[in-house]
Amino acid sequence: MSSKGKILILKLNGKLLSLLIRDNQILSIQVQKQNEYAVGNIYVGKVKNISENIGAAFVDLGQGYLTFLPLTEAKYAHVMNRKSDGRIKIGDEIPVQIMKEPMKTKLAGVTVLLSLSGKYAVVGTRRKEHPDGVQVSSKLNKKMQVRFREIEDLQKTAEQYQLIVRTNAGELNDDTPLLTEAHMLSEQLTHILQIADKRTCYSCLYHGKPAYISFVENAYKAEYDEVVTDIAEVYETLQEHLTGTDIPFRLYEDAMLPLHKLYAVEVRVKELLDKNVWLKSGGYLVIEPTEALVSIDVNSGKYEKGKDQEETALKINMEAAQMIAVQLRARNLSGIIMVDFINFKKKEHEKQLVEYMRSLLKKDSVTADVVDMTGLGLMEITRKKVNPSFREQYISK
Repeated sequence: MSSKGKILILKLNGKLLSLLIRDNQILSIQVQKQNEYAVGNIYVGKVKNISENIGAAFVDLGQGYLTFLPLTEAKYAHVMNRKSDGRIKIGDEIPVQIMKEPMKTKLAGVTVLLSLSGKYAVVGTRRKEHPDGVQVSSKLNKKMQVRFREIEDLQKTAEQYQLIVRTNAGELNDDTPLLTEAHMLSEQLTHILQIADKRTCYSCLYHGKPAYISFVENAYKAEYDEVVTDIAEVYETLQEHLTGTDIPFRLYEDAMLPLHKLYAVEVRVKELLDKNVWLKSGGYLVIEPTEALVSIDVNSGKYEKGKDQEETALKINMEAAQMIAVQLRARNLSGIIMVDFINFKKKEHEKQLVEYMRSLLKKDSVTADVVDMTGLGLMEITRKKVNPSFREQYISK
């Protein structure tokens, strides 16, 4: 089934946004971070401090930009200014890669396990105890997993580096794009490792791709038909990265009707910042993030209640579950999420709702799952924290 979704890259209120929109609804959105120290960049950093209590080393990337490195990775570090002994010491110069943006009071997170990702594959330095062989996304079916693991060219790359075949590879009719990309990424990583010892402290060894390119590569191709931008510089970068791929892209050039007006992006963004979300049935959600968790309340609202209140509860709750899955992804809400659905009288309906919610969350590119229903009848959901929420990204810029 052909999707009518589109990835848009545009400016709104001075902010560069990448968004996946379908049926007038934003499914995913990201604000381009205006920061020299971007996720994916690789630097020669210097260890400034070590805290055994919290299991962290604090690594300076230059200009006093401190980052957080877990001490569990110390034995994998490539120490450049002394003979490595499996430990990290203050003053050590080590190549690190930014993996997480700073969030509120937390520093940006870095790793010494360097990796490069494309649309179909990820190639990275491997932990010594990590199993050899081609790793394949668990979201692909068993038949595909076996097929990718048996490709000889991929096995050769996996002898030197950790190689992960991404979910998007499952959409390929021909393995050539995957093999080409895996070979390119392994050559690029080899070059980075070779030049590291020749660079001075605080040097940038690798500039990650623009965030909007990663956004495109991380999106499932089945969800959109094309990538559209009305920014000439962005279009040139799309040409550089997407030419030769199966991703259609174009430059929108109607000066009379800007791209953000054509797709009513400003209205959609305001909806994502509002705590109330209306459902087609007339019911609505109230979404309220707090420091400890995200609270979501499901209300029947304008829904005309019939004689069967149980069927009413089931209808609204199932629609609410679908919308909650969309909102978690679009707003990039994470951590512990507590949902107060309309109460059921029948346990089988509660079980049906839990299973439905689990099936919806499996489609999320970020790890998310239903823990269970609490004794108070609240659904507890967890979603991995990868980046700041959309509200944090948008309001803080």
